[in-house]
Amino acid sequence: MATIHERRWRILAVLCLALLIVNVDNTIVNVALPSIARQLAASVSQLQWVVDAYTLLLAGLLLVGGSWGDRNGRRRALLIGLAVFAVGSAAATLSWLPEQLIASRAVMGTGTALVLPATLSLLSEVFADPAERGRAIGLWSATSGLAVAAGPSLGGVLLGHFWWGSVFVVNLPIVAVTVLLTLRWVPEFRAAHQVRLDLVGSVLSIAGVGLLVYGLIEAPGSGWGSATTILRLAGAAAVLAVFVVWELRAPAPLLDLSVFRRATFTLPSLAVTVVFFGLAGSLFLLTQQLQFVLGYSPLRAGLAALPFAGTLGAVAPLAPRLARRHGARATLSLGLTGMGAGLVVLAQASTDTGYPLLLAATVIMALGMGLVMAPATELIMSSLPRERAGVGSAVNDTSRQLGATLGVAVLGSLTASAYAVGLRQPAGSHASSSLSATLSTAATLPPGQAEELRRAATGAFLTAADGSVAIAAAVVFCCAVATVLGLRARQTVREDADVAS
Repeated sequence: MATIHERRWRILAVLCLALLIVNVDNTIVNVALPSIARQLAASVSQLQWVVDAYTLLLAGLLLVGGSWGDRNGRRRALLIGLAVFAVGSAAATLSWLPEQLIASRAVMGTGTALVLPATLSLLSEVFADPAERGRAIGLWSATSGLAVAAGPSLGGVLLGHFWWGSVFVVNLPIVAVTVLLTLRWVPEFRAAHQVRLDLVGSVLSIAGVGLLVYGLIEAPGSGWGSATTILRLAGAAAVLAVFVVWELRAPAPLLDLSVFRRATFTLPSLAVTVVFFGLAGSLFLLTQQLQFVLGYSPLRAGLAALPFAGTLGAVAPLAPRLARRHGARATLSLGLTGMGAGLVVLAQASTDTGYPLLLAATVIMALGMGLVMAPATELIMSSLPRERAGVGSAVNDTSRQLGATLGVAVLGSLTASAYAVGLRQPAGSHASSSLSATLSTAATLPPGQAEELRRAATGAFLTAADGSVAIAAAVVFCCAVATVLGLRARQTVREDADVAS
């Protein structure tokens, strides 16, 4: 059999296939929600948890999943994670009650928490040459972006020909192929020096991150200023504070918090969080604009996101080379500025805006995101010793999940509040916090009133969404400034790797 060095690109292909299938599942289910609501008689709250059960378990278990792979073998973690993901997919397909589907999605999220850290940590082990590792991480990052667009597009195609369960059935043959190729090509790696399991730190991390994500998910419905939301978020902060204190004193901590003193770890982690904050929040609003304002079908709306994926896929593999040539600070700050500029363009949308402006905005966002993801990921991974690669990957993935959850929760909540205020003036008693609910009300009115309400609703929604997207742009620009101030001008990934070793 070929040596690891000779088959490294085949190994990368397997890792990217595993990454693609679990990330696609994070978005493909959104397209199927209307069908699930009809077939399973699911309530709005239950539909929300079909999505959020996956996110909650994934975010809460990532650090533990990465640490488990470091201790017990990263290929083993990948294989077990894929098996658990497949079991959850099969159970989801066979569900006949909403509660069963929610539980199945939680199982899928648990499996993904093992898969995601394993893919990046295995990549870091297989590619020993820093330049090649940078290109490999670029392709890994591009795969993550491709999944964002592939999910809705694939879901639309499947639902056009099959029933809602097909969005889960499609996982099974792909997982089977990935497992077989993993067994054939992917070698096993684990930490050279075994450390004692940080059981207390593991429990605290699951509780703290899980409670934080749960609080963010539920905040828009409960109200950001409600006692319930404040109690949840305060509880999360308290648990995470205890986690920090414990990790600082633990003889074998789950996460060595001293790495956060390094700007080359903290700022890239912040950049990843902020980029996914802007991406997830803006795409959540853009999807509604495409379907409710422009009248696109779910499939057409999914296909509209393909230029974003194509641009990201083209730029991400080139970004590590730019970071080595011009420095991490220049590349990351340029990427963040580009991401912010795309959000500014998107914030100019109005009722007269067609697809060209939205296309331009998403392509600019993809250009910026492509410059950020691979260099930021490589900096994060190079800041930790190789035996802690799984934990480093988990931190990177947790940053993504928290950013995406924050983006949808915060921008969605801000838009809903501003929309209700904006609609109340021209539309009186028809005001609602949901554009879809208002349009459903309009469908029951006489033609003249229906058109007036529809115009008022779409205008109020776009005004509210533009304001929220502008806030996201401001956050991204602030992160760009922090990157310029916090990183050395010519600091490269290779330099930081030398420091870490």
